[in-house]
Amino acid sequence: MDQIKWGIIGCGNVTEVKSGPAFNKVENSGLVAVMRRDAEKAADYAERHNVPKWYSSADDLINDPEINAIYIATPPDAHEELAIKAMRAGKPVYIEKPMARNAAECDRINEESRKTGVPVFVAYYRRSLDYFQKVKELIDNKVVGDVRFVNICLQWQPYDEEVGENAKPRWRVDPSISGGGHFHDLASHQFDFLEYVFGPVKYAAGIARNQAGLYEADDIVVANFEFESGILGNGSWCYTVNKEQREDVARIIGSKGRISFSFFEKFDIKVETETGTEVLNIPYPAHVQQQLIDQIVRDLRGEGKSPSTGETGARANLIMDWITKK
Repeated sequence: MDQIKWGIIGCGNVTEVKSGPAFNKVENSGLVAVMRRDAEKAADYAERHNVPKWYSSADDLINDPEINAIYIATPPDAHEELAIKAMRAGKPVYIEKPMARNAAECDRINEESRKTGVPVFVAYYRRSLDYFQKVKELIDNKVVGDVRFVNICLQWQPYDEEVGENAKPRWRVDPSISGGGHFHDLASHQFDFLEYVFGPVKYAAGIARNQAGLYEADDIVVANFEFESGILGNGSWCYTVNKEQREDVARIIGSKGRISFSFFEKFDIKVETETGTEVLNIPYPAHVQQQLIDQIVRDLRGEGKSPSTGETGARANLIMDWITKK
């Protein structure tokens, strides 16, 4: 492939800044068309982002002869069906995370990729961001010695639409659409990055419960996990604390120190060793998916390899299935 001409299925909020504009900013890449079931919203998005074409039918976009790669940015319940349709049309797919609702759906996507020879990529863009590359570099260079233990703590207050008399929780906490709740949406990023740094998780188990009753999905999860390397880890995720308790911190404990960083909200990396404490500040770029999209375009052009594929993307779903006992 020479020029990668993208079509987006599901041009919702995630595509407004994080991903959508990046397709036109990457060399040898361009956004040709977008699709949304609401034709008015599809047309509005196309106009605002200067996209030449829009559709209200996914099939019409997939079959557009001008498009040769497809970004699936719908909720996870549609990922498997749309990815398989696109691959059968011979078009590589870039799928929003999590890759699907569960590991079984991911496996079927990857099986179709092997069958058709059409590649799959997943939007685990932390594998490409400078902030997380620095965390990996610190670990690889043994700045804190040999890693012994990983700890994740994510505590958030409920979203406004999840509380009150007129509460209307969004699709992310409807397991039939998302596969789970906020844990599936956010922990997927965390486990994907941890495997990128430390290699495969060979064991994971946990307890997932709904304590507050604000929606159907689990709202609290605790877990233990072990990497094939022997590194151990644990984590806790709670989405019903008050805003004063809000916390997003991951800790890498080594034989000679500790690295603390944030997966979602802060740009600081704190490195503590016997020689003192250093704080590195590395902000995200304007379009957080641009660096990964650039690597995917290079992969499709035969100029490199994307760090995030269907095979790596499926792993996060498998680990979350183990933890929540899906």
